Amino acid sequence: MHTQVAIIGAGPAGLLLGQLLDRAGIDNIVLEQRSESYVLSRIRAGVLEHTTVGLLERAGVAARMHAEGLAHDGFCLALDGESFRIDLAGLSGRAGVMVYGQTEVTRDLIQARQGKLFFEVAEVALHDLTERRPYVTCRKNGEPLRIDCEFIAGCDGFHGISRPSIPEAARRSYERVYPFGWLGILAEVPPCHEELIYANHERGFALASMRSRTRSRYYLQCALDEPLANWPDERIWDELALRLGEHAARALIRGPAIEKSIAPLRSFVSEPLRYGQLFLAGDAAHIVPPTGAKGLNLAASDIHYLFEALLAYFREGSASALEGYSARALARVWKAERFSWWFTGLTHRFPNAEPFDRKMQVAELEYIRHSHAAQVTLAENYIGLPLE
Repeated sequence: MHTQVAIIGAGPAGLLLGQLLDRAGIDNIVLEQRSESYVLSRIRAGVLEHTTVGLLERAGVAARMHAEGLAHDGFCLALDGESFRIDLAGLSGRAGVMVYGQTEVTRDLIQARQGKLFFEVAEVALHDLTERRPYVTCRKNGEPLRIDCEFIAGCDGFHGISRPSIPEAARRSYERVYPFGWLGILAEVPPCHEELIYANHERGFALASMRSRTRSRYYLQCALDEPLANWPDERIWDELALRLGEHAARALIRGPAIEKSIAPLRSFVSEPLRYGQLFLAGDAAHIVPPTGAKGLNLAASDIHYLFEALLAYFREGSASALEGYSARALARVWKAERFSWWFTGLTHRFPNAEPFDRKMQVAELEYIRHSHAAQVTLAENYIGLPLE
């Protein structure tokens, strides 16, 4: 097969790039090693920045999001059960965020897909990345397949084959692994609050979130090696009621968990985002702890920069934007990494923390509570910095 852009990975990043390229008349093929049902079963983030919403609108896949998503103009911060609100819209002068699950974004993109989208491809390999015409080989339905292209977009996540296809000598990684995880549950119950609650409690972090008006998503900080068997539903609900505070606890509606898992937290960036004709985007290039809700949004901003660069190349014959893609995307990535690292440090209890560290957390949260300037800084980072 021949195409202009071969896209590795059918997560939100790869599908969004493919959809934008389709609408611009640029031929592309999306390859995914997992099945469609597996891709649609992954429970991920659900808070979309205004820039991400705009990009989905541009891609023509925003109708269901606007019909079913929940627009939020603020969120709450809680310290040992006492909460205060961050007015995102009022503080920033911009729209707030949209609560709409990543699974639903992926579903919308798959349904809109007009070009070639292959699931369950095996033995994917990238070749001649520094040549003018790279190609991809794989096996589809047991048969060998070669795809010749002009560019390859590596959108296949942290554990994909795109980043490792770059020689180690040509890339550098930065990483911080956090000494705790998030125990997450999904339940078919109304949320306990109309907006998200980020809670710093002496027993650890908690987050009250939602996917719809009838489906709730909750998280608890826990040890990385904690067996799920130690967390029956009743214990999770009891711990949430304690950490979120009395007001939220009174509104907490309990129900059986329809999904339960423990996820590790890490900060990770691989530089640069380009090697020859291969361009990395999304989790293939960087990971953020989920505290600041930046993972999907960073992937979307990567796609914005990469799509604009490919558009300039195929329509105008200009390669300058492609040459500048890595620097432009990384400038926003590192700012989001900083925010997610800071917000994680502010809201979580670290195993080796001393009493002084706890006092600093309390002091900073109290400063944010009473400082308009601090709240403006928090709001502008949470809703997402502008695309430059």
